[in-house]
Amino acid sequence: MLVSKIIHKNGSTCYMKNQMRFTQKFFSNKSSYPLPIQDLTLKEKDPEIYNLIEKEKRRQWVGLELIASENYAGKAVLECLGSVLTNKYSEGYPGARYYGGNEFIDEIENLAKERALKAYNLDPKDWGVNVQPYSGSPANFATYTALIKPGDRIMGLSLYCGGHLTHGFQTDTKKVSATSVYFESKSYRINEKTGYIDYEELEQLAKEFKPNILIAGASAYPRDWEYDKFRKIADSVGAYLMADMAHISGLVATGEQSSPFIDSDVVTTTTHKSLRGPRAGLIFYNKKRDPSLEEKVNYAVFPMLQGGPHNHQIAAIATQFKEVASPEFKEYSKQVRKNAKALAKGLIDRGHKLVSGGTDNHLMLWDVRPLELTGSKVEKACELVHITVNKNTIIGDKSAVTPGGVRLGTPALTSRGMKEEHMDAVAGFLDRTTNICSSAQKKGGKNLKQFMNALQESDEIKILAKDVEEFATQFNIPGV
Repeated sequence: MLVSKIIHKNGSTCYMKNQMRFTQKFFSNKSSYPLPIQDLTLKEKDPEIYNLIEKEKRRQWVGLELIASENYAGKAVLECLGSVLTNKYSEGYPGARYYGGNEFIDEIENLAKERALKAYNLDPKDWGVNVQPYSGSPANFATYTALIKPGDRIMGLSLYCGGHLTHGFQTDTKKVSATSVYFESKSYRINEKTGYIDYEELEQLAKEFKPNILIAGASAYPRDWEYDKFRKIADSVGAYLMADMAHISGLVATGEQSSPFIDSDVVTTTTHKSLRGPRAGLIFYNKKRDPSLEEKVNYAVFPMLQGGPHNHQIAAIATQFKEVASPEFKEYSKQVRKNAKALAKGLIDRGHKLVSGGTDNHLMLWDVRPLELTGSKVEKACELVHITVNKNTIIGDKSAVTPGGVRLGTPALTSRGMKEEHMDAVAGFLDRTTNICSSAQKKGGKNLKQFMNALQESDEIKILAKDVEEFATQFNIPGV
């Protein structure tokens, strides 16, 4: 057997045996041979970014996350997202890739699709799913691209009534979302007195506008959806019915919200909100209602709008849908709704006003106009006391920059193990925050800079910040 020995300048010895190289390195002083730069840890390679991540980790721990679209991914999901799957290019679909080396990627993607359909009790003969969209907005745009032509019409809930930018948002003077640039759009609204969708007005608007796609979905609507009414209206004008369940997908999977799958042609969703998975998007298509949807949707995602899918995200989707099927996740979803109702009650009991008077899902819209405050001021004040919320337009608003509402959600706090009694404490913190806001506004006036100066000088704000931190740090962060 031929064996050759080669000694390199760096001290390593290589043996060639049957055309296979076996390398053995000998280091008399290992410290003089640093690891290749790509094998260094983040802390070793980039302490600046490492420290910023550590600061963000601490911010999430010491504060109360009430943004309705945010949650805490679990450790298994985080492991998928930081895995070698990010190295692989996989343009195409399982069994039909444009690059080689995708045999295991195919298995992962097929498993993600199988688990996604199972999560919503969908028969694979009737429904299919595309798991490649990078997030919810691309999923929505891919759906429009698949179903209609540029210049065709879409109709979604107004942004000022809780709708989403990608449902065709525009102002009287500006095309804000690309969906309003490439498609003609018109919004339907909620009833200003009740806070619920006005289905009679919706039907009348649809008959006048005749949309090609009617959208049932929102980013800030605290009530459940009557999809059968949407189906009837869509059929009356010959429109596709698209449901965007991005916010409530986890609640739909566990039966805590009505299912859009009974009546819809297409259902889109994100996977990171109430579903508690990675930041990604999905498109479900009803093959039974229209067999051509499978080809149309898949072709719109790739090659029309995206290149290689994010395989690490797809693996995380598969892992999260395995969790969604567990009894523990069902209990989690129930608790999300219980906590939302408890938080709503805590605010109402303290004299605050909520759009529609409460919530049926995981979020609520807090109307701060009766306090003579804006959502932007309340958001800034909350940030000073380690409470994260977002300002939100509500019906009657004319500006998205200084709206009259604040959106609150309970998925993230529920993931940390909080229950109804804790939500009452959170409502108390929010109430104290607005009291401090009112005092600061009286002292500093309505100018935002003067208002912030008055807030930062307040002893009460510092005391409240300490109280929130002591409360929040009783609870762990999942995955960390």
